[in-house]
Amino acid sequence: MRREFRLHDVGEGLTEAEVVRWLVQPGDEVKLNQEVVEVETAKSIVALPISWGGVVLELLAEVGQTVDVGAPLIAVDTPEEEEPGHQEALAEDLVPNPPEEGAVEPGAHGSPAPKEERQAVLVGYGVKTGTTRRRPRKTPAPATIAATPVANPDRTATSGAPGVAERPLAPEPVSTPAPEPVRAPEPVSAPAPDVPARVAVLAKPPVRKLAKDLGVDLTTLTGSGPQGSITREDVHAAAAREETPPVQETVQDEERVPVKGVRKMTAQAMVGSAFTAPHVTEFLQVDVTETMAAVRRLRAMPDFAEVKVSPLLLVAKAVLVAAGRHPMINSAWDEASQEIVVKRYVNLGIAAATPRGLLVPNIKNAHRLPLPDLARALNELAETARAGRTQPAEMAGGTITITNVGVFGVDTGTPILNPGESAILAFGQVRDMPWVVDGELAVRKVTTLAVSFDHRVVDGELGSMFLRDVGAMLEDPLRMIAWS
Repeated sequence: MRREFRLHDVGEGLTEAEVVRWLVQPGDEVKLNQEVVEVETAKSIVALPISWGGVVLELLAEVGQTVDVGAPLIAVDTPEEEEPGHQEALAEDLVPNPPEEGAVEPGAHGSPAPKEERQAVLVGYGVKTGTTRRRPRKTPAPATIAATPVANPDRTATSGAPGVAERPLAPEPVSTPAPEPVRAPEPVSAPAPDVPARVAVLAKPPVRKLAKDLGVDLTTLTGSGPQGSITREDVHAAAAREETPPVQETVQDEERVPVKGVRKMTAQAMVGSAFTAPHVTEFLQVDVTETMAAVRRLRAMPDFAEVKVSPLLLVAKAVLVAAGRHPMINSAWDEASQEIVVKRYVNLGIAAATPRGLLVPNIKNAHRLPLPDLARALNELAETARAGRTQPAEMAGGTITITNVGVFGVDTGTPILNPGESAILAFGQVRDMPWVVDGELAVRKVTTLAVSFDHRVVDGELGSMFLRDVGAMLEDPLRMIAWS
């Protein structure tokens, strides 16, 4: 029996995903809950398990193709007696089939009464049954209705609620009152003028939204999809035709990179953050010679034998201790309730550059971790991000972030807040610089710290105290012990 596994909502109301890699091929045998495909959403790369076992017949989407929720991904030949899995029930018919060619509006021109059918609802909530009801058209005068013969007096009309029958449609004298109060139709003196029929456009909701955003009129397009439905490619092609000037010079030395997935989400988040929270950035140069010596000593300890220890570990520890000393730095602005939410826990975000774009996964309850466990968590976070395996839950709920721009050979920057947070610390490169120590010039290991904060929550004094404390602990790591 041929069954099609469809793309279901993988989390947080996402409407589409891009096929990244197929884990099976036609002819392969698959088992229940076996992962068959990796898709990239606006949050992360997710491997989807199939809802039944069988033999793969066909892959219905290509690598790099963006598919909508509810679209078929893979066809599988399953045993006849096998019942479909739960995911199939969720994903099946999320997008209703387009109407048949030549279909007319229910209740008009003598067409049959509306029949019970499935209706699409919110993604992730399945489907519900009901009838499609439209506002009734104006009808002729009552006398005309009474004179109209009834082809089948035994037939009854069904109401909007399934299973409720009304009185027969047999003709009655005009003077006889109806058994139930019914609003009488308004008499008309002349037939209504002909109204041009609406042009039926077959397109899924994401395609309609795309057309609206690009200013494309769907009624002017000829669809290339199933049963003439309009696809995303049709809309993009129409938008390109409208934007292309009559004469355009061909440029060979350009490359256009589609903005989608993680890059699209990051761009939207950064724009929202930059134009919502009033950013202030402060800078501090710090002599971290003692911190670099402490890193070397930690690497030689047995507790860190299996862990990569870098200066970022002690920077993270300093941020955690400073956030404990100044709790307001680890808070969020709640616009809806007009409140500041002070977090008593620290979910420490670490900005990670990946081929897919910038990710900011966070270490949950990082303030509770001993230094060796914190080092392991940083290692696992970086490895998972580089492999593209960071899950949406690992990027949600962050409270304060560190961005290590020093790994790129950069001294400092003005970082943008991660949405929902009030502070972010930039850690620049560590390099040899002339420094005055005890009144004498010496060559020391120096870095530049920068902290950006939301000025609605954090004022200049609090931001300066937080940055000063982080710098003091990196100058003398023993302060981390004293202040913990």
